[in-house]
Amino acid sequence: MNYRHAFHAGNFADVHKHMVLLSVLQRLQLKETPISVLDTHAGAGVYDLSADPSQRTSEWRDGIGRVYVETRAPAVVSSLLITVRALNADPHKPPRIYPGSPRLIAAHMRQQDRVQLCELEPNTLSDLRDSMRGLPNVAIHARDGWEALGALLPPREIKRGLVLIDPPFEAPNELQRLTDALITTHTRWPQGVLLGWYPIKDRPMVDRFLRKLARAGMPDTLVCELCIHAPDNQLRLNGSGLVIINAPWQVDETLREATAWLHERMQQSPDAPWRVTALGDEA
Repeated sequence: MNYRHAFHAGNFADVHKHMVLLSVLQRLQLKETPISVLDTHAGAGVYDLSADPSQRTSEWRDGIGRVYVETRAPAVVSSLLITVRALNADPHKPPRIYPGSPRLIAAHMRQQDRVQLCELEPNTLSDLRDSMRGLPNVAIHARDGWEALGALLPPREIKRGLVLIDPPFEAPNELQRLTDALITTHTRWPQGVLLGWYPIKDRPMVDRFLRKLARAGMPDTLVCELCIHAPDNQLRLNGSGLVIINAPWQVDETLREATAWLHERMQQSPDAPWRVTALGDEA
């Protein structure tokens, strides 16, 4: 799978991923102590949904387009929608700008928090710097995100925080790299919250990935998945999944409410499942 994000910005997987990200951030910020956030594959920061890549796929219409004008949504979804609307001139018209995870994270950082963003592709890196210019407490690194996990963690001064690992899945071994990265990063930073995103196309491959993580015995690990199609067609993106290691207390309740709400509005098949469950209890 080649997940070039400009073509997919604002789709159902983005909305799901960003809802989960905000759920974890908000839980961590219930305490006044600062947090550190590392986004290993940051991307461009913001995306123009009127530009050619988005227009060619129109995937955003079945994602943010289905919920953008909603006024009654679970609190965490409302937080996401408020952030998206703030980037658009008229909240009553379809969105033109959609935030990537860097801009979303920065919008919800407190004065005491810090965020580090990694991006290696030169043009995307330039776009990222432009989109984050002037925002406080943000460090941008022109480096490989996989390598950054070893180089930038654990944070030197801030002991609490999270890592978002959201690779483009351009290489056939990306899911194995994600498995290894989550296990190794947990060993390096046992108290850190780790979020790993994965596409749901090949269900057996995803199940093998989750079994490997389960055997590693990492604590308080949740699986949060949202499918809009039945997960049996390997030619399309059927669903979005995140694994959360060291999941904050009661975040599963937030995720169940929000995922069910998104599923009701985004599913395109009656056989499309969703779930929020402890790793190892998926069956």
